[in-house]
Amino acid sequence: MIYIKDRKVLRELGKTIRDIAAEPVNGERKKLWNDLNSLQNVRPLVFIFEIPWHEMEHENELALLCEDPFLRGIETSMRRTIYQWRHMQGDMVVEEEIDCPLAISSSGMGIKEDVDISMTDNRSDIVSRHFKIQIKGEEDLDKIKMPVVSHNEDESERRFQLMGDIFEGILPVRKTGFKWTSVAPWDELVRFTGVDEILIDMVMRPDYVHKAIGRMTDVYLSALEQYQRSNLLSLNNDNCFLGGGLQYTDHLPKPDFEPSRVRPADMWGRTMSQIFSAVSPAMHDEFALQYELKYLSQFGLTYYGCCEPLHRKIGILRNVPNLRKISMSPWVDAEEGAEAIGIDYVYSMKPNPAFLGMEKWDPGLARRDLEQNLRRTRNCITEIILKDISTVRYQPQRLWEWASIAIEAASDCC
Repeated sequence: MIYIKDRKVLRELGKTIRDIAAEPVNGERKKLWNDLNSLQNVRPLVFIFEIPWHEMEHENELALLCEDPFLRGIETSMRRTIYQWRHMQGDMVVEEEIDCPLAISSSGMGIKEDVDISMTDNRSDIVSRHFKIQIKGEEDLDKIKMPVVSHNEDESERRFQLMGDIFEGILPVRKTGFKWTSVAPWDELVRFTGVDEILIDMVMRPDYVHKAIGRMTDVYLSALEQYQRSNLLSLNNDNCFLGGGLQYTDHLPKPDFEPSRVRPADMWGRTMSQIFSAVSPAMHDEFALQYELKYLSQFGLTYYGCCEPLHRKIGILRNVPNLRKISMSPWVDAEEGAEAIGIDYVYSMKPNPAFLGMEKWDPGLARRDLEQNLRRTRNCITEIILKDISTVRYQPQRLWEWASIAIEAASDCC
């Protein structure tokens, strides 16, 4: 009886997704994203993610009805897609298909963060963390283990048959392997070493730091190799995103691509070192980029960065093979970054989401901030990516209005 009820819920949602996907604007936006990712001169494109969904409820649009845990996860994703389409599209694209995730698991790296947590909203997963130090020197690096990736083929097939039955005649179901190739070795490492401690060690104990980040890099390289060897990778040149905008591109997969076996060379990859915000370009290159290159060099196209200010590090980033996009966080000097990037890469603008969490919402302030940054990047190929939205003070209309402002500002600047 649970399955019958859940099936009915999902089929109705599937029909809505199908109708949305059939709207011509999806095709128009796919072309725009493809052109932008090919470094062609198009208007700035807008994408919103990392939304505080616990604050976005409106007329029960996000209320979940499914009881089966797996199907409830599918329902969550579908309702959020429909909600975003209705209220804050930006340049999102909805495809006329639904992903069935393969039953892939990992043993992990043998160590997990040990933290004290402070929160201001018990409904939010945005919390402050104080990391307890577990790695103090070379003798502790053995705590970091190489992961073991496994695939439950029977469970994958069960999911596929289940979803095929649910969405029969409505949406095609696509088996989807691992495609979220964004990794952050440094951001993970400091959870075990402490932030101040490992940054000081870069000066006081550089050999130890090299061994530590080398081992962390090996964790991600090992996982990627296992995904490839077990044929568990999926293309991500679609409405997938790794930190920037949508990844539609004719440049991937590679010309010698075999559909039965996806390689990293056919995919987008991404790394970041957010903890290096105050680290010099030379030290960033030595202690981060030289290790990240081992990972990034395997991919067909790459995206670099997140919240770390990179406007003075474009020079070292030019050594990243197939680099296509560079994150320009709210803390960059936009003019300096725009001049350094030019039209060689996509300027991935990250507006400050703090405007949405102010006590009083000021749409004029948000508009002026966008317009100012768009003027500074007028000679660049630009995408506008709103992320890290911790709160809208339970006023979802703030984000709806921001989305409209961003599209207007992007259109007006052309």
